[in-house]
Amino acid sequence: MKATKYFLVALLVIIIDQTSKLLVYKYMYIHQEVNVLGDWFRIHYLLNPGMAFGIRWENEFGKLALTLFRIVAMFGIGYYLVKMVNKGVHAGFLFCMALILGGALGNVIDSTFYGVFLNNAPFDSPTKWFHGQVIDMLYFPLFSTTLPEWVPLRGGGEFSFFDPVFNIADSSIFIGVAIILLRQKHFFKEAQIKNDEPTTDEPMEAKSDASIARDNGLSNLN
Repeated sequence: MKATKYFLVALLVIIIDQTSKLLVYKYMYIHQEVNVLGDWFRIHYLLNPGMAFGIRWENEFGKLALTLFRIVAMFGIGYYLVKMVNKGVHAGFLFCMALILGGALGNVIDSTFYGVFLNNAPFDSPTKWFHGQVIDMLYFPLFSTTLPEWVPLRGGGEFSFFDPVFNIADSSIFIGVAIILLRQKHFFKEAQIKNDEPTTDEPMEAKSDASIARDNGLSNLN
């Protein structure tokens, strides 16, 4: 199957993602922080009941809806990947889709199963199934500063870049989407060239004057 290698890329992302999450779960406690490269790259153990980069959907059924959406999106991305492989789309684009698929699957596993097997569902969840919290740990507070007073809303307050804590799955999705956005002209250039090629069934008026004269000359010879 042509798509096998791309599904293997997605599987590799899932293995790395789940391994990192389970290691953090086993050897760290919530909100524990370990410096990896100075102060600007840290492992910070957090549980995220919402979406990527700590974003939450504040609704009683928000988590269930989010998990179900992730599952549907996962199958949709998988189907789209196979379809694009069969169309012969650029390998770089397919690789990016594999990264997105692997990241989506990584977070689906957390949301679907962690509430049961790691017992990390929020205490008020109606069920532990589909209410697992995603384990985040990658933290890059590259710098912090005090914003000038003239900055609207947050003037005079502290600003830290980059604040969100995320995981390998989030990173994989982000990298896949970013590369597609940056390289889309290159990825779809071949398809555009094919679309721009003239067809053999040209209308009579599209022929050049020389072609018409040649055709008329042949007719006169007959």
